[in-house]
Amino acid sequence: MRKRRVLVIDDHLPSRAFLVKALNEKGFGVVGEGASGKGALKLAQATAPDVVLMSVGLPDIDGIRAAQNIMEENPLPIVLLTSHSDTETIERAKEAGVMAYLLKPLREEELLPVTELAISRFEEFISLRRENEDLKKNLGGAQGDRAGEGRVDETAGAFRAGSFFPDSKKEHGSAQADGGDRAGDHSVGGDKEIESRKESALHNI
Repeated sequence: MRKRRVLVIDDHLPSRAFLVKALNEKGFGVVGEGASGKGALKLAQATAPDVVLMSVGLPDIDGIRAAQNIMEENPLPIVLLTSHSDTETIERAKEAGVMAYLLKPLREEELLPVTELAISRFEEFISLRRENEDLKKNLGGAQGDRAGEGRVDETAGAFRAGSFFPDSKKEHGSAQADGGDRAGDHSVGGDKEIESRKESALHNI
């Protein structure tokens, strides 16, 4: 199995160095490093990573805005690195299309499960989006457009439902300690949600 290619965006040098070291030790391949939100998109396009790990607090534009830019121009699975788990931050991240987040200070044992989960959820999203496009082509005309638009909406909802976002009401330490268990729970819930939405969309055609 080839190494997962990771792009790391973090303006705090000690944190970035720790993350790069931990990723290498976990068997990932770090293909690029950056320190700004504006440069993140260019690096993502240049390095073609499997996943982007990006800090929220960046000096130019924040990581959530940078994530939104990447999702609009060159969609990739993105994991945010943040010290905040407030509702506003979580909701902004969901709307931007972020797949998961890790709370700072980072814990090495969370890197592998959370990163793999983010990649898996992103692959499901891409698969559903392709199904939407095929549905529109197969039905054709106005009916296909309406059905495809409905599936796009359903996909976006499932995409957000499948994202790994811990309960923001939990304390910081608790949210980190049970990261692996929560990742599994959200993944199962996301699968059921996607299947339910797919069936609903097909009944509505």
